[in-house]
Amino acid sequence: MKGKIITLMCATALLSSCHIYKAYDRPEDIVAEGLYRDTVSITDTLVSDTANFGNVPWREVFTDPQLQGYIETALTNNADLRSAMLSVDQAKAALMSARLAYLPQLALSPQGTISSLDGNTPSKAYQIPVSASWQIDLFGQILNPKRAAQVSLKQAQFYQQAVQTQLIASTANIYYTLLMLDRQLEITEGTAEVLKQYVETMEAMYEHGSVNSAAIEQSRSSYAQVVASLSDLRQSLTETENAFCLILNQPAHAIERGALEEQKLPTEFSAGVPIQLLSNRPDVKAAEMSLAACYYNTNSARAAFYPQITLSGTLGWTNSGSGIPVNPGKLLASVIGSLTQPLFYRGTNIARLKQAKAQEEQAKISFQTALLSAGNEVSNALALYQNTQAKVNSRTMQVNSSRKAAEDTKELFNLGTSTYLEVLTAQQSYLSAQLSEVSDTFDQMQAVINLYQALGGGREN
Repeated sequence: MKGKIITLMCATALLSSCHIYKAYDRPEDIVAEGLYRDTVSITDTLVSDTANFGNVPWREVFTDPQLQGYIETALTNNADLRSAMLSVDQAKAALMSARLAYLPQLALSPQGTISSLDGNTPSKAYQIPVSASWQIDLFGQILNPKRAAQVSLKQAQFYQQAVQTQLIASTANIYYTLLMLDRQLEITEGTAEVLKQYVETMEAMYEHGSVNSAAIEQSRSSYAQVVASLSDLRQSLTETENAFCLILNQPAHAIERGALEEQKLPTEFSAGVPIQLLSNRPDVKAAEMSLAACYYNTNSARAAFYPQITLSGTLGWTNSGSGIPVNPGKLLASVIGSLTQPLFYRGTNIARLKQAKAQEEQAKISFQTALLSAGNEVSNALALYQNTQAKVNSRTMQVNSSRKAAEDTKELFNLGTSTYLEVLTAQQSYLSAQLSEVSDTFDQMQAVINLYQALGGGREN
């Protein structure tokens, strides 16, 4: 008896060393520290903190009531998100199937025969058996597929969250794009009106002989150039609205919206310690679940080398005892135990194990790449926000100076000490500065959106 116990313990240790029963653990060589750079520290490593901008609910980040309504509509209607939800349902069904593999398989197989020999009285025989078959999971042939189904479900759920974070960010991004285009259109229309008045002024001065025809044509050319840009802006607005409707899964239509200057986004951020990307970024978590699924597939490939033990039995009624029909019927019962050891499939199993190991290594590389990509996105978003903040401050100074220069040049022109070409140049510089200021403001808003998405923001409803 003692020898049997020792043998059993050795066998258990051997199986454990082969990872057949071992649950997935994150590989120790996965780099999860120093994933993104600090925008101010000379050490290039972000100072660790406990808060994380990605944990803020999206309604607190995007406070525009109209934008909130559009995000809610997108979360309800968007085709990509709905497809991701259906993938979760499929994974749940697969997990249920894997769990049911632990239960016996039952089958009812009633049979009946009527036979007659040389015209004699027909004999009637029947069987009403209920058969059962149960595989004993001694070597993990059922355990590992079930675990693989569990992590596949998690992967589908994380993928759904990743689609949701992308959808929220895309909805906000395109909404703010519309606001930017609105503001640029407003500025350009105002400039066109000013240049139109300049043309009328120049025409009146030409009639009095104060300017020559070249000045009139120059003013008309500048006016026509600005008016032409209005068509481009209106086309961009239409195309952007149509793209927005596509996100909402709605036919193309006009989008009601607020104004760019009314928007208020967070201005202080905490990126969190780099390791938090593992618990916040749904795409990173999905990549790790893919690695875990490949790990369990490798375990299943190892388990194929071990015997498969199956118990089967039959219970029912029959009147065909010993081949002679009798009435009434008798109870039929049988129990069979079988052990199947692979002999001629060793080469196939070895090839399958090698394939599974290679797929597991690929999934590991993809997981590490997902981590590094996530860190890069955080670094880029932090740097973009800091740089656009500095640019916005400089641009404000440029706009103020350009406006003052345009006003002063116009006054000098009225006094006869400046040419109309200088007036046009100053006005065009003012227009360019205003449009650039709007673009910088949008870039800053986009940096906030990118950082929020990069930190896994919006993954929860």
